[in-house]
Amino acid sequence: METSQLIESFNQAGQGHVFRFWNELSPAEQAQLADQAREVDLSEVARLNDMLVRNSKGAAVDLTDLEPAPFVSLPQNGGDAAQWSAARAAGEEALRAGRVAAFVVAGGQGTRLGYDGPKGTFKVTPVLQKPLFQVFAEKILAAGRRYGKPLHWFVMTSHANHAATEAFFVEHSFFGLGADRVHFFRQGRMPAVGFDGKILLETKSSLALSPDGHGGSLRALDRSGALELMRREGIDVLSYFQVDNPLVRCIDPTFIGFHLRAGAEMSSKMIPKAYPEEKVGVFCSQRGKQLVIEYSDLPMERQREVADGRLRFIAGSIAIHVFNRSFIERMARGADALPFHRADKKIPCVAADGSPVKPEKANGVKFELFVFDALPFASNAVTIETPRADDFSPVKNADGVDSPQTCRDDQLRQFVRWLRAAGVPVAADSTGLPPFALEVSPLFGDDEASCAASWRALAAKPAVAPGLVLG
Repeated sequence: METSQLIESFNQAGQGHVFRFWNELSPAEQAQLADQAREVDLSEVARLNDMLVRNSKGAAVDLTDLEPAPFVSLPQNGGDAAQWSAARAAGEEALRAGRVAAFVVAGGQGTRLGYDGPKGTFKVTPVLQKPLFQVFAEKILAAGRRYGKPLHWFVMTSHANHAATEAFFVEHSFFGLGADRVHFFRQGRMPAVGFDGKILLETKSSLALSPDGHGGSLRALDRSGALELMRREGIDVLSYFQVDNPLVRCIDPTFIGFHLRAGAEMSSKMIPKAYPEEKVGVFCSQRGKQLVIEYSDLPMERQREVADGRLRFIAGSIAIHVFNRSFIERMARGADALPFHRADKKIPCVAADGSPVKPEKANGVKFELFVFDALPFASNAVTIETPRADDFSPVKNADGVDSPQTCRDDQLRQFVRWLRAAGVPVAADSTGLPPFALEVSPLFGDDEASCAASWRALAAKPAVAPGLVLG
């Protein structure tokens, strides 16, 4: 669209103030503002203003007819071991057929960790200090070698970290995966609006834009061409995870197998909540549909309900999913597109006279999509239990809960368990921590079984199974 047409389209939409400082801007600043304006779907903004801004403070969460969601229990917690074995076999068959790809949502910066850079470049392992991206890359590489089919990996960045992320992978030679197997694309952005529905300017030459939430990953996959690439490659299953969790099993054949055997469009992993106040969403059922209710939306008295000696609403969501490609296409393009949520925020902007505004209270609205909102639209949705100790220890905060220290300790405990299961007499205290640092590379073992197999190979011929490091 020509710039004159662009400006006229904003005028007709009642958003012409976006260009009020146009004549004051340099050619470079004009180009920046025009490029950002072209990202904006004015009809979508108008619809969201009508739904979420002018007529509402945001739709209330419907908690009627809410029940705990069913889930498949681990064998050690009463699940059917034969069912778990059959699921693993089905997932391994899909991996050998090349039907599976990995997908990480990696748009965040390390700000809360006190780290300057993309969160995926944050060093996290106990001895070698491997960054998060390397941990995931090695798990994906290990799966490709195990099943004889190199996997594709889709990495969703943000406008803030895209260039730095790509440069990091190039610097590290894509961690052995190959440049043709790692695909980067940017998360979408949405303009923030004032409480009057007017798009806010961050500066005279830039809009107040922010990422559209992790749910935006589904339409970003479509808009980037990633889904078309998957189609060409024969990939119809996508393993979704977030960048802050180094324990995650990026490629879990058993999880994939449960998804495929059920004919599910979307599947999820859960961990039992450790206590009612734990800040994770909860899997629920409502009138025949599965959904996730945010911990902040479910009244605490409901979260404290107990049945048979444990919490009723016990299934905690940890943002690990499997999607069918065709389901993503439908959610990205069709009538079932994800709903936006309203978030009132303090948004730095410029006033009508061009002076900067640094608000002390919320002055506008950001629009966000949540990936778990796809769940009620999915046919045959499956949720399986996963061990917290082997699948979930995120790095979110500089200290305290979910910090580098707690994650390091959880990795050490995992390595000790795996080595002990392989017959290695590793000392540890009552909490499972060893008296020294150690590290098991995903290329040596990415779960208990593969670690044991590599240890046996190492014992027989030490040169064939590198990857065990003692600090």
